[in-house]
Amino acid sequence: MLKSSSWPRMLVASLGLVALFATETSAQQPPMVRIRGTIEAVDGPMLSIKSREGTDMKVRMTDNVAVFGVAKTELSEIKEGSYIGVTGMPEPDGTQKAVAVHIFPENQRGAAEGFRPWDQRPNSTMTNATVAQTVKGTDGQNILVKYKDGEKKVVVPPDTPIVTFVAGDKSELKPGAKVIIFSAVKKDDGTLEASRINVGRDGIMPPM
Repeated sequence: MLKSSSWPRMLVASLGLVALFATETSAQQPPMVRIRGTIEAVDGPMLSIKSREGTDMKVRMTDNVAVFGVAKTELSEIKEGSYIGVTGMPEPDGTQKAVAVHIFPENQRGAAEGFRPWDQRPNSTMTNATVAQTVKGTDGQNILVKYKDGEKKVVVPPDTPIVTFVAGDKSELKPGAKVIIFSAVKKDDGTLEASRINVGRDGIMPPM
C-alpha cells in the first residue's frame, strides 16, 4: 500500500508529465492563420499584405513556397468524380447553397477532405468532397458530394463563382495581386510564414 506522503509527490510528477505533454503537443501544432487580402509590397521573401479586414500583415515565404493561381472556370467543368471545395451557406432544409466552388487538380484529391465551419462570411461552411452526382435543377445545379464521414447536397446558383487551382509562379506575387493563404504558421516570435500561397489570376479575388 502506498503511504499517504507519497501522493503529493506522485501528483506533482503526474502534473509535470501532463504539462510536458501539453507543451510538446503545442510545439508540434503551431497556430495557423488564414489570410485574405492584397499584396502591397514584396521585399525578397517578405510579403506586405493588407488583409480584407484592413490589417497590415507581413508574411515570410518559405524557401520552397508553392504558388498556385486561382483561375476562373465554368460550372460545366464540375463533373461526377471531380474533387471540389464548396464554400456554402446552410439552408433550412439541410442543403448547402454554394457561394463559391473551387475545383482541385487531380494531384490534390483528398486535400482537407470533410465538412467544417468556414470564415468566408458569418455562418459559412466548407465542404471538400468528391462529386457523386450532378443534376440541373430549377435554382441551379444540384450536386451531391461525398466525403469520408458523410455527404452533402449542394445547390450551385448560376451566378456562383467557379474557380480552379493551376500551377503558379512567384513572379505572380506582386503589388496589387489578390491572395488567400489558408494556413500561415504563426511563429513563437509572432511572425507569419507561408509555404503555400494562392493568387487570383486576372485580378480576381480568390472567392473561397
